[in-house]
Amino acid sequence: MTLKLGVLVSGEGSNLQAVIDAVRDKKLNAEIVLVASDKSEIPALKKAEKAGIPYKTLNPAEFSDRENYDQTLAHEFLKHQVQLVVLAGFMRILSAKFLACFPDAVINIHPSLLPDDAEKEEITLPDGTISRIFRGKNAVNLALEAGVSWTGCTVHLVTEKVDQGPVLAKKAVPILPHDTVLSLHSRIKEEEHHLLPLGIQEWVKKMLKVC
Repeated sequence: MTLKLGVLVSGEGSNLQAVIDAVRDKKLNAEIVLVASDKSEIPALKKAEKAGIPYKTLNPAEFSDRENYDQTLAHEFLKHQVQLVVLAGFMRILSAKFLACFPDAVINIHPSLLPDDAEKEEITLPDGTISRIFRGKNAVNLALEAGVSWTGCTVHLVTEKVDQGPVLAKKAVPILPHDTVLSLHSRIKEEEHHLLPLGIQEWVKKMLKVC
C-alpha cells in the first residue's frame, strides 16, 4: 500500500525535500499528494513545484478565526485522501478541530530531545546528565542558554498539548563549545533530514501495523 502524505510547511522546506528524496529513492513507500502552507512565495513551495507535487497556500489573515482556518486546511487534505499529515517546519499550532480529522495521524519534527513519557519535565541526556525539556519554537536557543552538552531532534505524534505527543523516533546531537544558534540548528537539521523519513516509517509500523 502506498501511503498518501500531506505536508505542512512555512519556510525553507529542507525537511520537505528530505521526504521528497526518500520517496524518490524508494526508501518510503509513499506519495506526497499535497503540500500546504500558511505563507506564499516561500522556498518550500518551490521545492514542491519542482518535484511536481500539488501545493496550496492558505493565508490565515483571510479567515475569520483559527478554527475556520484549520477546518479549511483539513478539508483540503481530506479532498486528497491524505492518510498522514507531516509538519515539516510548519509554524502554527493546529487546533483540536484539525486533529479530529486525522486522529493519531499528524506528526511533527521538533528540534530537541523529547521524553518517551510526556508527563516528565526532565530528560536524561547521553552523557548521563539531567536536563529540563525544551518545547516550543525556541528549543535550540533554550538548549544553548541552558548550557547543556546535548540536544537533538524528535519525531512525535501531534496532540493538543504542544510537543507532548508519543515519540516515534529521536536522535541526539552534541552541543559543541563554540556553537551558535545557527551552527547548532544547522547540525540538528542534518539529523532531522534522516530522522523524519524514519519517523514516517515508524508511524506506519505502529499505526498501520505494517512490517
